[in-house]
Formats: sequence, structure tokens, C-alpha cells
Amino acid sequence: MTLGEIAERLSLSVQTSRDRLDTVVTGGYASDLLSCVMSKARKGNVWVTLQSHINVVAVATLIELAGIIITEGAIPDAAVLEKASVEGIPILTTPRTTFAVVGQLFQLGIRDMDGTDTFPDA
Repeated sequence: MTLGEIAERLSLSVQTSRDRLDTVVTGGYASDLLSCVMSKARKGNVWVTLQSHINVVAVATLIELAGIIITEGAIPDAAVLEKASVEGIPILTTPRTTFAVVGQLFQLGIRDMDGTDTFPDA
């Protein structure tokens, strides 16, 4: 599934890098701790966070993430959006909680960072 398809299905607001919405998402990761994202997220993942500061762009660029979904109505300031545009990192926003967005991504078939479902069936 592409980032654009996710944006459409979840009614996300695209803030930057519309030209990168055709990127295929390989999995997902949700965390607000940058160190966790740097050690566990993988290239091509979509990252779900409520963080909206400039460092999220640096982390997403370092890992080559497909994009960032910023939750709970947080809107990055102009400097963050400019840096994301320069780096080609799509930032999408939503008023929904991280928990709700992750649940919706799971329903769409997006699994953990390596694209699998590591939880046993209940």
C-alpha cells in the first residue's frame, strides 16, 4: 500500500512532499522516543508519533522512512515543514490519537516495522 492510499483512507492532511505519496509503505512503527525509532524502525516504514519538532525530520531522513504521521492535532511549525520538504519526507497530520491511527493502519494491512504481524493470534 502506498503512503497516498493510506492518507486517503485515513483522511490524513498532507503537509509536505505530495510528490512522494506514491512510496510503498513496508511496515509501521509508533513511538515518541526518537532513540527507539532510530533503533527499531526500518527503511520504508511509516512512523506514527505526536512529536512535531525538527528532530523528527532528521530521524526520518536518517532511516529513510516513507513518511511521518503526526497525531493529536499537532501541526509542525514552518521550519519543520520546510526541512521536511527539502529532505523529501512526507508529513501527514490528523486530530486522532496515535492509538486510533495505529489501529486503523493495522486494519489496512500495515504491520510492524518489518511488515509482519509479530503478535500471536488470540
